[in-house]
Amino acid sequence: MSNHTITFTVTQNNSLPLQNYLKDVIGIPKGLLHELRMSKQVTVNDEIPNWTTPLQEGDQLSIPILAEEISPAATPISIEVVYENEHFLVVNKQAGIDTHPSSEKDLHSLSNGVAHYFKENEIHSKVRHVHRLDKDTSGAILFAKHAISGAILDRMLEERKVKRTYLALVEGIWNTSKGTVDKAIGKDRHHASRRRISPTGQKAVTHYKVIKTFPKDILSLLELTLDTGRTHQIRVHMSSLGHPLYGDKLYGATSKHHRHSLHAWKLSVPHPFTGENVTVHAPLPDGFGPSFLKLEEL
Repeated sequence: MSNHTITFTVTQNNSLPLQNYLKDVIGIPKGLLHELRMSKQVTVNDEIPNWTTPLQEGDQLSIPILAEEISPAATPISIEVVYENEHFLVVNKQAGIDTHPSSEKDLHSLSNGVAHYFKENEIHSKVRHVHRLDKDTSGAILFAKHAISGAILDRMLEERKVKRTYLALVEGIWNTSKGTVDKAIGKDRHHASRRRISPTGQKAVTHYKVIKTFPKDILSLLELTLDTGRTHQIRVHMSSLGHPLYGDKLYGATSKHHRHSLHAWKLSVPHPFTGENVTVHAPLPDGFGPSFLKLEEL
């Protein structure tokens, strides 16, 4: 990407017209495709194209990054960018901050801080978080830097090509080294913000591996990956096994802590245009678990 354009080469002779290639192969949604066409800035081999003419292998495409008004409102909140390229960035979210504003009056979410980062770095785009984390969950969150990468990354997330790995400190000592929880999750009609295991809920699958146990403190550290992304999925699944997250009062933890001990530790993302895999680690924050556990060594 240079001068606010994306340039790449058609690598397969699939005889698709430009319109279909951008929609079906690149993944640009219909609305954005219309905006690009109306801009008259898309070129094929440096020429204004006929959008219905089939592309050929080796054709050079150039697509503009259309400038947008930055939103939500920019707030000078300190954010930790752990990775950035021309198309997306990964932020290590602190616990205690929402991913996005709850209303127009909310100016203190992570997205407000990213909007300020965009403004400072002259990135003229809406803030697009590709996924989200609970307020008290820390770790890696993926943000697109423009509408085209946002659409592609959204599709990759739906296709499970974006891989997220979590670390969780849970109550109790596990008698297995790894396993899978396959239990549907639905809303709890008795508690507006809580979820529960429900046969009529949405399918939810969590894979876990025990990294370390702390017998003296009756705690275990787990690494977890998800096949699905349900609200509170890890928290509900761990609680259903009798191992609520450390500090997770909403789901039955007996331990007192200022947050539940869940951290999005690793994020693997295919590059939107090259397909090359990018893997990013978000360091564990202070206060993830009790101070007597030496978790910083991980």
